[in-house]
Amino acid sequence: MATTTPINTTPMTRAQRATLPLSADVAQALAEQHGVCIRPLAMRRIDTATGRVDIVPVPCGSTREDQCRPCAEKARRLRMAQCREGWHLDAEPVTDRLAPSANHKELMATQADLLAVYTECREVGDEITCEQIADSVAELDAELRAAGVRGRLTPLDPAPKPVKRSTRRRQDAPDLPRRPVDKRTVGRVFAGRYRPSTFLTLTLDSYGRVDAQGAAVDPERYDYRRAARDAIHFPALVDRFWQNTRRCVGWDVQYFGTVEPQKRGAPHFHAAIRGTIPRAELRAITAATYHQVWWPAHDQPVYTLDRLPIWDTRTKTFTDPDTGAPLPSWEQACADLTEPAHVAQFGTQVHVKGILGGTEEAGRHIGYLTKYLAKSIGQAAGLGEHATDTQRDHAHRLHAELQVTPCSPRCPVWLLYGIQPKGVRHSMTPGRCKGKAHQPEHLGIAGRRVLVSRKWSNKTLADHRAERGEFVRQLLQAAGIQPAHGPQDGPYQWERPAPTDPDIPPRPVLLIRAVAERQRWHAEYTAAQLATSESPPDKRSATKEAA
Repeated sequence: MATTTPINTTPMTRAQRATLPLSADVAQALAEQHGVCIRPLAMRRIDTATGRVDIVPVPCGSTREDQCRPCAEKARRLRMAQCREGWHLDAEPVTDRLAPSANHKELMATQADLLAVYTECREVGDEITCEQIADSVAELDAELRAAGVRGRLTPLDPAPKPVKRSTRRRQDAPDLPRRPVDKRTVGRVFAGRYRPSTFLTLTLDSYGRVDAQGAAVDPERYDYRRAARDAIHFPALVDRFWQNTRRCVGWDVQYFGTVEPQKRGAPHFHAAIRGTIPRAELRAITAATYHQVWWPAHDQPVYTLDRLPIWDTRTKTFTDPDTGAPLPSWEQACADLTEPAHVAQFGTQVHVKGILGGTEEAGRHIGYLTKYLAKSIGQAAGLGEHATDTQRDHAHRLHAELQVTPCSPRCPVWLLYGIQPKGVRHSMTPGRCKGKAHQPEHLGIAGRRVLVSRKWSNKTLADHRAERGEFVRQLLQAAGIQPAHGPQDGPYQWERPAPTDPDIPPRPVLLIRAVAERQRWHAEYTAAQLATSESPPDKRSATKEAA
């Protein structure tokens, strides 16, 4: 143990004593050093077998390093394991679905009979019988779910079908070949032994000249409106790209992608694709991909923050503040649309690179894919404490445009354009939406940061996390080590205590307990590694950081 020289604080001034570290800061620094959550949630754990009650620090699970660096780094490494496992597979990861059992078909047939009777009773106006049938159908739905049936069940009162728009391709978009999609998800083998995969980067178009820091050179000529709309509709554009890709190449393309901002604030997309697709084909698919937004026109606001629509409690609608006339509903505003309000498309920059599995280059690209997952959108775009005034002004102008750009059909910003959004209610504040797209730190990127196809590894994040725990348990079991902390999945009951409960220790105490527990775990894991160095457990998606 290192020796420290005692510090005599008696002759120190108040300013000098203020520079000394606090005990809470020391506990937090120690927790970060050992990879322990610095914002633990105190939970009361009750052993139902023995009746013992413990206050256990539970990790916060944040994915932002400015909130909790250890939890964010743990989540990032879990994503790295997920990407690594599904990228270079040589066998199909998806198993065939089980055939419906006799019980499944019997329950579904009973539901069909009840649905027919419900329709007849609805036509004659027998509401009492309809309510009874609805209760019976709800019980049948619960039985089907309990029996293992997945998917959407047939509702008694189906919602009205949405208005269908023309699916004809735009005349200014190039055509794509359409092939039957094979069930294959793995890539081709070249030269009898090489099965490369692909790393792809897609970027949006330019909105004006920017400098080296990503700020607009001429803010008056920079197209902030198109930048805001492209950022909001970027997830739908990416979905359309994968639909076109699968139809064009003729097999079920699987991907692991991350959405990150560029310095100019526009989102771009990095993706690890299993298998290979010709570069020319990917560039053709990108050029032919677009997303049409069939929303009412929202170029010029009808109302301002000084003159807003008023809620009418009698009609339960927003009305014009001068005439009192109700504003048109969303359905009415969309009824006579002849052209989309916006068309989102990718830019001309498409980066494609082939990657071989198991190489150093593959590991480097996985790190690049997950590099900024622990940072917020604003931090990843360079809008931290070292941002210049021109960068902040550029972000402020983009945010100002996002404030008047609707993010969804249910966005209260529609009221500024004289249109009532879907699901309108009295609690809406016209022009004020709480969605992430309108917050300054998100720059319009409101969707998920990580996009993973369903057949990437046939596992969820919870499955990967469980495998990491199983890896450690196998290792300890092979070494004959009984964990000192006991099984974490024992017969426990969990309660969230109130902050005023007297048995809740301060946060520094929780941190010190968590550090002590982590040190015990690490010692047990190291001992198990040394004891089983010649016979490792089953290979799983966990890594050395699983401990």
